[in-house]
Amino acid sequence: MPAGRYVEAVTGATFALAPGEALALVGESGCGKSVLASALLGLLPGNAETAGSARLADGLDLLAADERTLARTVRGRRVGLVPQSPAAHLTPVRTIRSQLEETVRELTGTRRPALRAAAEAAAGRAAFPASHLDRHPHELSGGLAQRAATALALVGDAPLLLADEPTTGLDRDLVVRTADELRAHTRADGRALLLITHDLAAAERIADTVAVMYAGRIVETAPAGAFFGSPGPRHPYARGLLDALPERAFTPVPGAPPELGALPPGCAFAPRCAAADPLCRTRRPALTEGVACHHA
Repeated sequence: MPAGRYVEAVTGATFALAPGEALALVGESGCGKSVLASALLGLLPGNAETAGSARLADGLDLLAADERTLARTVRGRRVGLVPQSPAAHLTPVRTIRSQLEETVRELTGTRRPALRAAAEAAAGRAAFPASHLDRHPHELSGGLAQRAATALALVGDAPLLLADEPTTGLDRDLVVRTADELRAHTRADGRALLLITHDLAAAERIADTVAVMYAGRIVETAPAGAFFGSPGPRHPYARGLLDALPERAFTPVPGAPPELGALPPGCAFAPRCAAADPLCRTRRPALTEGVACHHA
């Protein structure tokens, strides 16, 4: 940042993702979810710095890999991405059909005359209508652009898929269809899914494990069944996320997230937590046994 100042956008994020497993990373906007996904694919801005490691099963460290390796052997082939802002990732001067055909050709080796049908099949996986394939990105609604980006991400059948808000702009029926397709993609041949989402209903439908992020840190990890069912979340922030749902208490979490450049000395959630005490305000809790809270 200017004047040599640093902001820790993500700190101490530690998790494992097994073949066939779907992990949902949830939390409010600005907590660091998308930054984490961008770091894994080498898509952070030039002034960003990373530390630690992010290893694929074959030992490749994504954080240490150079741009040539990421571009030629990782992105799309070993790690797929459904971007948060599909309009920024779609080529504006080419039709969706053209972009799908190119991706199918490069990632699967399909050639004409089978290429057209393969591209249409790829579109169908993400419920993208064939009647819109010859349109340009600016001619699509936000929901259609999202489905086009999802179709492109699924083409390579990558062992790991990063899906950043893949249900944004979709109506509920398409949310369910997209969630089911992502779940099926994960279970096929032992692929893994990191789902970044605000949509807790989609997370419940897809995820095996839930990780809750707040102010750049993971504050709770839990099996999805226990998180959404019984006994429920252990961290007060995670409980607040569920209580804010219309089908539950419909009670918002009070206050607003802190600025990452001005975090309080203790627990970052303390100013919004009814159970906070002097310990919470002075000592930052470590993530221990799946939860970062002094009073879990």
